[in-house]
Amino acid sequence: MLIAALPTGPLAANCYVPAAAPNGECVVVDPGQDAAEPIAKVLAEHGLTPVAVLLTHGHFDHVWSAAEIADAHGIPVYVHAADRALFTDPGRGVDGAFAAQLAVLLGPGPYREPARVVEVSDGEVLSLGGVDYTVAHTPGHTPGSVVYTTRSDDGVPVMFAGDLVFAGSIGRTDFPGGDPAAMTRSLAAAVLGADDDTRVLPGHGPATTVGRERATNPYLRDIAG
Repeated sequence: MLIAALPTGPLAANCYVPAAAPNGECVVVDPGQDAAEPIAKVLAEHGLTPVAVLLTHGHFDHVWSAAEIADAHGIPVYVHAADRALFTDPGRGVDGAFAAQLAVLLGPGPYREPARVVEVSDGEVLSLGGVDYTVAHTPGHTPGSVVYTTRSDDGVPVMFAGDLVFAGSIGRTDFPGGDPAAMTRSLAAAVLGADDDTRVLPGHGPATTVGRERATNPYLRDIAG
């Protein structure tokens, strides 16, 4: 399995391009700011054709290029219903001070949805480009946060975790729509409930594993203990 990782935009949000193999179909996970050009280079380098965009949540740094990329290729964007409104109103996902900065950073709008939006649900399995992705609804960072889990060629689970968990930390819950209690439940189910060898590809920062985070992440140790 091929997985290209692309930190993009001022907040270095991780965009991923997973595919069963080169010279075939792929998906694009969380194309944020300034993602279109590096994604185009990855597609050309590996001979890939995107068939879908998968979003882990609706914050602007993870979705900003979704409409551009999806509409250019005529493909759908998958997102949980609870975060869909953030396409057209990104400021509602952050606090007032940050929303004012967004108006400067992103421009005054209006902002638009992708032409084709598909709402995902907990437990759903998406078969895309020859790869199965299982959806888990993981609210806490945002109401519509999800993770997508698949398996590599050697059978090891791979989790596209968005801003649920990072190497040594977890997603913030102090923005509008954040919920600390929901985050605790999501971490317990989706992360602590996963196999230790699960490879975690977070929305920011380096990759990690569930086993490493179970042993060293102070937030997860508090939940587990």
